[in-house]
Amino acid sequence: MHSRIYWLLPDVESARRTMDDLLLARIPYNRMHFVGREGSDMRGLHAANVLQTSDIVRSAEVGLILGAATGALVGGLVAVFYPIVGDQPQWMLAPALAVAGALFGTWASTMLGISTPSKRLARFTPQIEEGQILLMVDVPMWNVEAIEARLRALHPEAHLEGTEPDIPAFP
Repeated sequence: MHSRIYWLLPDVESARRTMDDLLLARIPYNRMHFVGREGSDMRGLHAANVLQTSDIVRSAEVGLILGAATGALVGGLVAVFYPIVGDQPQWMLAPALAVAGALFGTWASTMLGISTPSKRLARFTPQIEEGQILLMVDVPMWNVEAIEARLRALHPEAHLEGTEPDIPAFP
């Protein structure tokens, strides 16, 4: 189980030094995610991907639930009022349309979610637009205090912005 620690760093150079110190502390490169404003020179830093900077995952979950519910409802209505063969309801249409609705709802909502900024990162938008760099580092939950103490000692210019107790397995 990992926890995600949020740090705001004043500039890219500080972010690179912080990344080096985290690597020395045996934090894997792929567990560090940096977010900077558009056009920032993020070379050498592990930039956060679209799954971490957008609302695509939450949107997919909502689309899955709403699509499945709508598909099941429509499937039930079609099964009762428009039977394919005979006069008896065709109940197999309900689960089939629920699956189709879930797939369509997931697809459609991810198209919207990919262009929506992450609600988790919304509180950092003003600082990122000013040129600061957001560091999200995922560490084992038993190492959180040690990593926070290390970064406080080595990088007084950085600001601890909080910790999420457990990060989602995806992303």
